Amino acid sequence: MNSFVDAWSWLTTADHWSGAGGIWNRLAEHLWLTGVSMVIACALMLPLAMWLGHTPVRSGGDGRRRRIGSAVAVNITNAGRAVPTFAVLVVLMLTPLGEGGVTTPTVIALVLFALPPLLTNAYVGVSESDPDVVEAARGMGMSTRQLMLRIELPLAFPLIMTGIRTATVQVVATATLAALVGGGGLGRIITAGFANQNTAQVVAGAVLVAVLALIVEGVLVLAQRLLTPGGGTSGTKSEGEGGEAPRAPARATADSV
Repeated sequence: MNSFVDAWSWLTTADHWSGAGGIWNRLAEHLWLTGVSMVIACALMLPLAMWLGHTPVRSGGDGRRRRIGSAVAVNITNAGRAVPTFAVLVVLMLTPLGEGGVTTPTVIALVLFALPPLLTNAYVGVSESDPDVVEAARGMGMSTRQLMLRIELPLAFPLIMTGIRTATVQVVATATLAALVGGGGLGRIITAGFANQNTAQVVAGAVLVAVLALIVEGVLVLAQRLLTPGGGTSGTKSEGEGGEAPRAPARATADSV
């Protein structure tokens, strides 16, 4: 308990919030690393996930019907989850990329870490879009591009946002690793606390990261509720659900196109 009391005292000291090594500056660095990494990850993975989810369905050797892109999606996801982010960061620091500073290796490592949840959720959202709505739109003469952007994307949006939320919160927490190789962010507060054997500073830094992750999660949840078509409903079945998702809002979407 004394550690938390000391951490509160450290956080409420005005000198710790200002200056190059202050909390505000470290927070700005942390948000910058997170934002840049997520923008790059989304730009790389969401179009690929939508394309994989739109590929035709074929029968496999076991008789089960799968989309052609399912193997690619599964393999990329499994590979991304198997590689430890810190190991990637250390290896990148030893390459020519690390000669220009720690920012580029850190962003690359965080981007790779964010890819699996983005790909998984976006792929499932598009591939499991209500088939009745998709066929109705195709029967109306929609092109592939129109079908993806005006039908499948709105139907998959809740799952896509879930992937973005998951990836963003994970990146917020993992960005603290940048401090271990001399990078910026809130992790510098934690590493400085370890270096000075200041337990209060270590706890304060950990609390700051945890609070930031919770705030980011809350903001993205609110954004999802505001931006989801149909007030949060979707014609997509999420993973693990046994029954069909409500289809009435999805049909309304197709009729209004």
